[in-house]
Amino acid sequence: MSLTTIDSTPRIGTEIRADRNDLLKGTHASAIRDLLERRGVVVFRAVNFTDEEQLTFSRTLGEVIPQGEKGVFKVTLDPKENRMAEYLKGAVLWHIDGSTDDLPTRASLLSARRLSKVGGETEFSNTYAAYDELPEAQKKTLEKLRVIHTIESIQRKIYPSPTQQQIDGWRAYPPKSHPLVWTHRSGRKSLVLGSTASHIEGWEPQEGRALITRLEEWSTQPRFVYRHEWTLGDLLIWDNTGTMHRVLPYAPDSGRMMHRTTLVGEEELV
Repeated sequence: MSLTTIDSTPRIGTEIRADRNDLLKGTHASAIRDLLERRGVVVFRAVNFTDEEQLTFSRTLGEVIPQGEKGVFKVTLDPKENRMAEYLKGAVLWHIDGSTDDLPTRASLLSARRLSKVGGETEFSNTYAAYDELPEAQKKTLEKLRVIHTIESIQRKIYPSPTQQQIDGWRAYPPKSHPLVWTHRSGRKSLVLGSTASHIEGWEPQEGRALITRLEEWSTQPRFVYRHEWTLGDLLIWDNTGTMHRVLPYAPDSGRMMHRTTLVGEEELV
């Protein structure tokens, strides 16, 4: 069976239809990687992969980070299932995975195992398109700026009155300076934003945060965003180097369970 595609929105998101055995064999791996870079998000509806199949498919696209149980990380707010449940509450804010690393992850694959009755949809913003459609004069200004990213920045938005233990845990991850505009090896450029963005180097904190807020509002306009309404068995992949994402709020006791595999980064953020 050949690979067929249906674009979800003009700027981001594409559904892929293909034979599941071809997917597991890597028949379409090159085409999927190309499409992922161009469209930011690709979706396979109700493919219903097992953990082993998800790992097999993931490895056709890149090297899998050994997270969770044999490479499968459970995304849930149930602390009995994931000891990082408290930290994962920050996922309701726009972010880029690995924004405090030199080498952000290449992409993540998320499959729906249990859904919440209310909320839990996932949204993605195309940060390539958001940069491309800025005025040219503004692009030149932004390309000169660097932004400091911290775990504390995003977590304080969820826990505004943290304990000292929480603060110490957040500060165990050192701040990271990144360019506001990522010039990729391909020559394309994307904005590097998200709620880990604390302040702009060399600017007054209030002025820098105001710019970061304006750019995030620009980048998350409906024309740059794809919202995924999950059904059981869906598998979704996002390009972590050219998108931001967030989950819409859902109850911690909803039972929502997603299984994630993550691909090793391939390009430094410089």
